[in-house]
Amino acid sequence: MTAGEKGLVVEGLCKRYGDHTAVDGVSFVLPPGGSLAIVGESGSGKTTTVRMLVGLERADGGTVRLDGHDRSARPRGREERLARARAVQMVFQDPYLSLDPRITVRGCLDEVLRLHTALDAAGRAARVADLLDRVGLGAREADALPRGLSGGQRQRVAIARALAVEPRVLVLDEAVAALDVSIQAQILDLLREIRREAGIGYLFVTHDLAVVRHVADDVLVLRSGTVVESGPVDRVLGSPEHPYTRLLLSSVPRRGWDPAEVTGRG
Repeated sequence: MTAGEKGLVVEGLCKRYGDHTAVDGVSFVLPPGGSLAIVGESGSGKTTTVRMLVGLERADGGTVRLDGHDRSARPRGREERLARARAVQMVFQDPYLSLDPRITVRGCLDEVLRLHTALDAAGRAARVADLLDRVGLGAREADALPRGLSGGQRQRVAIARALAVEPRVLVLDEAVAALDVSIQAQILDLLREIRREAGIGYLFVTHDLAVVRHVADDVLVLRSGTVVESGPVDRVLGSPEHPYTRLLLSSVPRRGWDPAEVTGRG
């Protein structure tokens, strides 16, 4: 443990699959309550990076620390594994795949609380109601199965489930990519409100630079597993220094946009 260190500190993170290096020396800092976006094209190493942060993949090198606690080594026993899970939660692109189709929303949230808290049945019921209210859902949605909800409602359930354990960091892997634009805006506004109230740090994985401008303070640009540029969103997206960052920006459709300029064809 590093005394006095706050926030998420990642140094020299590496991951290889055979001869392929998926992540190569990635380093960044997410301060408490901060918001960092990781951007890059498919195959750039974004998702592999965050999967290592939450423990779904083991790193081949580098360190991950949260509030001074080392998360790089294998957890020692069930209690440490649960503590790590509580500290960093993840919301996926398709919540339908991460929700048990046989369990109601109420049951889903209650299951998390039974695993991670000492609340009795009445305490858990009150906490479930509070969580659903926080993400804009009510009694009807609480008694529904995932298939009875819209995509936006399912994503709200996934966010409520992640918030149930009061995490220090919330990782959002393309969490609004599958939603209609109007629903995207609602979810992003909800996330911004939760961040302001709870002080949770956000780590966004996205290819959508409009989302980055809306939700992030800082941005990390990955290419082939390597950081090519990083810094405040306004600076990196407003005055990019690396050619790859400029390429990503020029690839965003806009009025008068010509795909041939991006692909080099025409």
